[in-house]
Amino acid sequence: MILACNYEEVTALSHGARALLGESFTESYSAVAAPTEAREAVEAILPLLTGDLSFTTLAEQQVAELAVDSIVEHLRETMEVNVAATHPAAEEAVAAYFEFAHALCVLSRLQELGAEMRALVEVMTGRPVDVESAETFHFPD
Repeated sequence: MILACNYEEVTALSHGARALLGESFTESYSAVAAPTEAREAVEAILPLLTGDLSFTTLAEQQVAELAVDSIVEHLRETMEVNVAATHPAAEEAVAAYFEFAHALCVLSRLQELGAEMRALVEVMTGRPVDVESAETFHFPD
């Protein structure tokens, strides 16, 4: 299954992932460090943020969803800090809003894709999704 991502979305996710992992030149505003599982998911998705995302299993989609959700939350915090520290129309605040909004759009589509993948697994296997089916049921691109 392919999740199409435009340049702005990929750029926002990459910047957010690097900032979340502490690889950014700017200060991280997150008050709480990302949980280990979420951090590992962000580390796993970072090399894939070069264009469209492709998932062959539901388990891959779930890891990506966890990563993107963590990135979106970090970008939301960054946006809120920028708005509070400057002005809603300040360049930094507007840029932070657009990064957050682009990442949020990807998260929304990723959640929809996950729901579709879960439904297909259930229809094809005749049972609810479990860890095994999430890892072994393969989707073509």
